Amino acid sequence: MCIARSLQEFATVLRNLEDERIRMIENASEVLITPLEKFRKEQIGAAKEAKKKYDKETEKYCGILEKHLNLSSKKKESQLQEADSQVDLVRQHFYEVSLEYVFKVQEVQERKMFEFVEPLLAFLQGLFTFYHHGYELAKDFGDFKTQLTISIQNTRNRFEGTRSEVESLMKKMKENPLEHKTISPYTMEGYLYVQEKRHFGTSWVKHYCTYQRDSKQITMVPFDQKSGGKGGEDESVTLKSCTRRKTDSIEKRFCFDVEAVDRPGVITMQALSEEDRRLWMEAMDGREPVYNSNKDSQSEGTAQLDSIGFSIIRKCIHAVETRGINEQGLYRIVGVNSRVQKLLSVLMDPKTASETETDICAEWEIKTITSALKTYLRMLPGPLMMYQFQRSFIKAAKLENQESRVSEIHSLVHRLPEKNRQMLQLLMNHLANVANNHKQNLMTVANLGVVFGPTLLRPQEETVAAIMDIKFQNIVIEILIENHEKIFNTVPDVPLTNAQLHLSRKKSSDSKPPSCSERPLTLFHTVQSTEKQEQRNSIINSSLESVSSNPNSILNSSSSLQPNMNSSDPDLAVVKPTRPNSLTPFRKAKALYACKAEHDSELSFTAGTVFDNVHPSQEPGWLEGTLNGKTGLIPENYVEFL
Repeated sequence: MCIARSLQEFATVLRNLEDERIRMIENASEVLITPLEKFRKEQIGAAKEAKKKYDKETEKYCGILEKHLNLSSKKKESQLQEADSQVDLVRQHFYEVSLEYVFKVQEVQERKMFEFVEPLLAFLQGLFTFYHHGYELAKDFGDFKTQLTISIQNTRNRFEGTRSEVESLMKKMKENPLEHKTISPYTMEGYLYVQEKRHFGTSWVKHYCTYQRDSKQITMVPFDQKSGGKGGEDESVTLKSCTRRKTDSIEKRFCFDVEAVDRPGVITMQALSEEDRRLWMEAMDGREPVYNSNKDSQSEGTAQLDSIGFSIIRKCIHAVETRGINEQGLYRIVGVNSRVQKLLSVLMDPKTASETETDICAEWEIKTITSALKTYLRMLPGPLMMYQFQRSFIKAAKLENQESRVSEIHSLVHRLPEKNRQMLQLLMNHLANVANNHKQNLMTVANLGVVFGPTLLRPQEETVAAIMDIKFQNIVIEILIENHEKIFNTVPDVPLTNAQLHLSRKKSSDSKPPSCSERPLTLFHTVQSTEKQEQRNSIINSSLESVSSNPNSILNSSSSLQPNMNSSDPDLAVVKPTRPNSLTPFRKAKALYACKAEHDSELSFTAGTVFDNVHPSQEPGWLEGTLNGKTGLIPENYVEFL
């Protein structure tokens, strides 16, 4: 509006100028043409280059995404994880390029407000100096010129402030993409691939879909990637139900089924990722597939730790130990999925499952039987070693002392429900027998740990931390196999006291860098003392809940939990590390391990880095020091004083 109003005023002045202005225009190159040409080359040209880069990255990202979504779910887990990582990297790069392009376009739009109007104003001002009769015209123009000058200056000032805010917002969006989402009238929207039946089979067509929870209305717009626009007629349906699609029931990943009130049949959709599918299902109030509608009976497609379940596992183990204990790659080589499902349907048939004396026929291959056993364990409502003990088993595997590991895992196993422990004992006895024949079947204890770790100790959520803990899952299974007789046939010893556990972990920390869980808590925003106390109390309460599950550890503890955070229980994440008595302000310190900053107030450094002016921080467990002129926080257990 400012530009339009200005141009109207300029046009009125220009229409009243005499023919001599043509001669004056020849001198306008310096005050008018050059600035505009500079703006066109530097600003608009840069925006065009950003647009080309954005288009190129868009095409690259969409191409890689389509290849990724076409990957078969039958591929190895390692290949799928590698493909997921590659797509995440490309997606992150595409996200950054997109933000840079939007930022550049916004900058050009703002610059037009002053870099386009200002040269025109200068050009008119020059004309007034050359024409005597322009004096009166300039006098009439004076008021508007004053207002316009002020408006331009204000616009320039606002631009500088807005530009820094937008740049800061861009950085925040790069760091936390999920926290900054576009405000939309829809509950959920985005791209989905919809399965459509054709004469020659089925195909997956890309759609832009929106969902409104209030009206339960789903709108699907076909999208043509080549033309970059709408590829057909819109279709709207009313949601009836939404159910996650089981991975083993379809070759595609990230799928879910939608039933509509006004459309027959089931609509199968594929999300762009596991997280995307979760968001769609949350928006549509989706549910998990029903595995067992009747707990008292075993029907097809269900798995429970009942008499039928134990019978199935015993039959599989008996078949393996009598016919294939020496087969190479036992449990590592998988069977054909269709054959595995068929065998499971036979074993889980209530009519035949109760026939405990019936062995598995010799027509079934050993790899099919082993795959059926693993599949049945994965079909259980939860992992055999239970979600609630998953973190405890991982922590036990991370203990430095082997004896402590075995003792802790021994204690945890006896906290499992009776049926879980019996099934685990049955399985471990069998795996120990398999490992005893490793010279023939090549399946050592370590190999069996790799195979059964993700099955028996799978996490409730597939997070980065869970992926990093896979090796510790394997270690837990190795310990169970190697010590199965002691663990399952003897009662666990009295658990270590908190002080003993603390000493054990302290020895461990002397030989390796502290893990992320061992880093001190810190509050990076100034809060009131009451807020800090509430935060600390919430941490104490959560720790008390975890400790209450093992009353023996409380009875043997030499100290009680106090609100002043002086407890010796190492499970409390806010234990304040002991500072050296010789600690004096402003000393030099040397880094023992490398550390990457997780917040702006922390310092990133490598092993061997020397800090200046190191002194105690107000945050417990942290020091404050200077590195290359920057002052920040340093984890106290990462450095030693010089």
